[in-house]
Amino acid sequence: MGISLRVIVPKLLPGDLAASVRKTDLHLGLYHSRYEWFNPLYLRDKANNYETQTFVDQRSMPQLYELVNSYKPDIVWSDGAWESSTYWKATEFIAWLFNDSPVKDTVVVNDRWGTDSDCTHGSYVTCADSYNPGVLQARKWESALPLTSNEWGYNREASLYDFLSIQELLTDLVKAVSTGGNLLLNVGPSKEGVITPIYEERLRQIGSWLQINGEAIYATKPWTHQNDVDSTNIWYTASKNSSALYAISLSWPSSGQLSLGSVTFTNDSEVTLLGNNGALQWTNEDDVVKVQLPDKDVMSSQWAWALKLTETQALVQQRAPRKHGFKPRFYPRVQERLSLLEKNTPSRRV
Repeated sequence: MGISLRVIVPKLLPGDLAASVRKTDLHLGLYHSRYEWFNPLYLRDKANNYETQTFVDQRSMPQLYELVNSYKPDIVWSDGAWESSTYWKATEFIAWLFNDSPVKDTVVVNDRWGTDSDCTHGSYVTCADSYNPGVLQARKWESALPLTSNEWGYNREASLYDFLSIQELLTDLVKAVSTGGNLLLNVGPSKEGVITPIYEERLRQIGSWLQINGEAIYATKPWTHQNDVDSTNIWYTASKNSSALYAISLSWPSSGQLSLGSVTFTNDSEVTLLGNNGALQWTNEDDVVKVQLPDKDVMSSQWAWALKLTETQALVQQRAPRKHGFKPRFYPRVQERLSLLEKNTPSRRV
């Protein structure tokens, strides 16, 4: 993308894209590849053991500044910086970005600014392609996932077996959100800018699944347990106000009964299945909640299923006031900043 902004893609395309995105509730993110493998300026720096920075000064950095000043993105997604961040002058750029740029109060960046910044520095981390740790992380993170087998561009010779199935994609999505991450799904258009049918099919499948189960994904947070203690195919999320817990099953039990080993129910607990009308029957046997599912043939969701649990013991305890609790106090400027962050937090993941 670092080359394409000036060489291949018409110059107005990023501007047209930015204008269209800002008519929606989405946020604009722009990708920039630090590398141009065969650029003579880069090859000269490489031959000089990166003791010169001609490519950075004359090519890479001017592009980054132009991207930010011209299109004012919410996300700057850097990539391909396989040398030290010192060579790429990453510290200098990020200092400007967060202190003096036109997006200094809103922008976020990833961690790919040099070999010494991967999985360490950034507003959030990506660590490696298709990164998905499977457990809750201390930092915000993102799984950058190509729809085909580690190919980020369009490959007209790719076979059906090279593409991830919808089941595999939903597994990555559910695991990422359950463990506090975000899924960035890459789709490579053809040289004519066409999204080919197999890509379109996967995107429509994810869209149709989210129409039914999006409540368990958007505006949620990780719960105490991410994965059920008794099943590797059940993952949990919780609503931000702790009014509901979601148990997402990646497989349909052959018995028609779903067992939950990580939750404790009360007499007032209720279970519903997103996309299905009415409450489901449940029993509590040996500290395991067993939920009777409806007939699979009548389900609108085809690949993964989200149970909505209310009035569980953990949710009730979280809402209960603490008699000797501590209420944090902040200095006025800190409180103002927290309120601004809360106001600007998107209502759904993008």
